[in-house]
Amino acid sequence: MNHKNSKSRKKQHLFNLRAEAAKVLFQILEEGKSARECLPAAQENLKDQDKAWLQEMVYGVLRNLPILQFWLRQLLDKPLKNRFKIVEHVIMLGFYQLAFSRVSQHAAVSETVAACQSLNTMAMKGLVNAILRTFLREDIANQSPPNEQIASGLPKWLFKKLQSEYQTALPDIVQNMQLKAPIWLRVNTLQISVEKYQKALQAENIELQTSDQHSSGILLTKGCDVTSLPGFQEGWFSVQDGAAQLAATYLQPQAGEHILDCCAAPGGKTCHILELQPQLNSLYALEVDKIRAKRIEENLVRLQHKAKIIIGDASDTSSWWDNQQFDRILLDAPCSATGIIRRHPDVKWLRKAADINVLVELQKQILDAIWLTLKPGGTLLYATCSILPEENHQQISHFLSSTHDAQLDESFHHGSVNKPGRQILPGEQQMDGFYYARLLKSAAK
Repeated sequence: MNHKNSKSRKKQHLFNLRAEAAKVLFQILEEGKSARECLPAAQENLKDQDKAWLQEMVYGVLRNLPILQFWLRQLLDKPLKNRFKIVEHVIMLGFYQLAFSRVSQHAAVSETVAACQSLNTMAMKGLVNAILRTFLREDIANQSPPNEQIASGLPKWLFKKLQSEYQTALPDIVQNMQLKAPIWLRVNTLQISVEKYQKALQAENIELQTSDQHSSGILLTKGCDVTSLPGFQEGWFSVQDGAAQLAATYLQPQAGEHILDCCAAPGGKTCHILELQPQLNSLYALEVDKIRAKRIEENLVRLQHKAKIIIGDASDTSSWWDNQQFDRILLDAPCSATGIIRRHPDVKWLRKAADINVLVELQKQILDAIWLTLKPGGTLLYATCSILPEENHQQISHFLSSTHDAQLDESFHHGSVNKPGRQILPGEQQMDGFYYARLLKSAAK
């Protein structure tokens, strides 16, 4: 028994939250894993307070990576290699705490140095301590960033793209990308009215706002554990950003229609379509990834909805389509996810410049293939969570010019003639960045 207690105490002594944060950062930045993949695993056995701290530190480093790397290059003589590479992430974590967080300087330095023991890099403790103390002594955190790109928190390729497309709006875009995204809820009005759910939240002293654009949307003004909110298990609400909530509204589903939600996982928009129009003839939710398709099923079950889930490739309709054309199609196309960086800051480091052309070609293939499954007189709503022109208005302009029976719904012409569709920028009315274009198929003659 004493031996077990001794081992347990040693394990607790070696555990260090900074070390866990450094491991997650290493997985994201060196191994290309997403935060959705590795952060929950690191948080699994932690207390709620530690879970929140870990996410705040990891996301904070990801949001400010260019300036942290700049500081690192100033103070580290040469890059660390092999098993010591993770120590670079430990140092940047220390920089972030000292420059941007409320952690005391003493705790930031001592606990960050102690992380080396948990990571089996004891030989680096002196180096980490010296670098962090130099950082403080020379007041490096208060030195101005060397250029706009480093100050923006964005990778060079993305900063240049946004600078080219959004000259005047760029400062606002950059600022909003750095902010924490608010929590948006969508009330499941088939289970409870918006008014009753607002009262249920207010009874728990949860502060909220409403939006004129979102008939069933509620915006929470403070962060919280959404699974602890009233009615989570009962399916009273979903977590869905305000921009994503516009998809079902813009689709305008009508009673008796046969509808396709294309690239549907995790199923938020599928469920919203059913809530907005419970009298559909049928709703197909198409998803190529079997694992992600399980999320659609989970959401349908929790919210007490029914749809037909199809595992299939949207660009290869022959493998799943039964030749029954759809009245309406929501195409939430695979994209760069540059509009949701404030919510998922790992996106800007996982996505590379070379990915954009590949995504644009895939979007084109899906658009061309799925258009054939739409009835004459039908409606296709094209959506992305991107703010890049190649994936949005340029993609739709190309499709309209090359598809004889396609036209833009003029009532939905939010942009200029050369920029069809509606581009929502990050932070606009507290929403994520999103793009929508509603396309109409000519009626058969």
